[in-house]
Amino acid sequence: MADSNFIDYVKILCRSGKGGAGSRHFYRAKYVPKGGPDGGDGGRGGHIILKGNAHMWTLLPLKYRRHIFAGNGQSGSGGRSFGKDGEDVVVEVPCGTVVFDAETGEFLCEVTYDGQEVKLLRGGRGGLGNWHFKSATNRTPRYAQPGEPAIEKSIILELKVLADVGLVGFPNAGKSTLLSAVSAARPKIADYPFTTMEPQLGIVSYRDNRSFVMADIPGIIEGASEGKGLGLRFLRHIERNAVLLFMIPADADDIAAEYKILVNELKQFNPQLLDKHRILAISKSDMLDDELIEAVRETLPDDIPYVFISAVTGQGITELKDVLWRAITDDDNRLATPDITHRALDQSHRVREEDEFIFQYQPGEQDEDDEGEDLQNISADTWGDDYDVDGDDYMWDEDVEPDENEPRKDDK
Repeated sequence: MADSNFIDYVKILCRSGKGGAGSRHFYRAKYVPKGGPDGGDGGRGGHIILKGNAHMWTLLPLKYRRHIFAGNGQSGSGGRSFGKDGEDVVVEVPCGTVVFDAETGEFLCEVTYDGQEVKLLRGGRGGLGNWHFKSATNRTPRYAQPGEPAIEKSIILELKVLADVGLVGFPNAGKSTLLSAVSAARPKIADYPFTTMEPQLGIVSYRDNRSFVMADIPGIIEGASEGKGLGLRFLRHIERNAVLLFMIPADADDIAAEYKILVNELKQFNPQLLDKHRILAISKSDMLDDELIEAVRETLPDDIPYVFISAVTGQGITELKDVLWRAITDDDNRLATPDITHRALDQSHRVREEDEFIFQYQPGEQDEDDEGEDLQNISADTWGDDYDVDGDDYMWDEDVEPDENEPRKDDK
């Protein structure tokens, strides 16, 4: 998977911009001895925004963009001049991307359709200038608000493929062969297990110029929900499929037993998967005659529709398309983006090579484009009792004198 262009799991470090500080400026001009406060507000910090892009199918661009930092807001100045807002960072992701907190594994948000924008991290608000605090009893406020600190978070992005039909089965069940027979997709086909190492998508043509999307998921084995084989890595892609097509070869020892194993693995991974429409396809049916087909039919489960197919000869392919289309267009079925509950990531459902990535950036480091001290690393004791780090209204101590570097005119 290291050399593949299909990346569906990425861990990155994001940080929004911090707000600019408000100005403590006083108006000074000739013949105006007491101009009063006119310090402007600081600009807000930049946001981190996720935007869905239907033309993207992988998280590969983010694999080499591990640090995403938004711009900081600029400080206010005299004449009630507001500081410039920090630059927002818009990160385009494929539709079906789910975001988790890398530290706790908690589900944060998801992007499901093209053009959808989700504000992942909010930029810090800019501080108010001293002209906001003037009053009849306080005509020369010598304090202003500093900007709010930035929000920094390590997140995990997971891609869950959006498709109408998802193929579920053991290795070498004929899933890739079926996809190549009904669509223009050309997945790798070979006579050994786990030939498919990443999900493959194909557009299946139907009657009257209609079509639907079919996804080939790597083979699932017993114990996949516990981390065995490749199933654990790709089981999450089945969550986004509207219909599940179970494929079991006709030469299997016990078709009903294998079907129960597959259903149990889906139940262990996410019980909501059992609420989806399920269809059973008996592949490689060209090896069976009419008598054997009737014998196999008696052993099949009664609670699921089934079709005998052969991707090589074309047997049952038209009937399978009809059954799939009726399931997809069913009023009770949610197309493409079903409502699912994303469970929190635990240690057994993480990708080791991504989670062991070491960020070279350390929280609290001073940015090269910042001037002065970093406000997010200064405790409340530094500013005095009136400075509340966590509150909405925090300000300078009244004993602080105006900055000597503030521009002023000659009083002569």
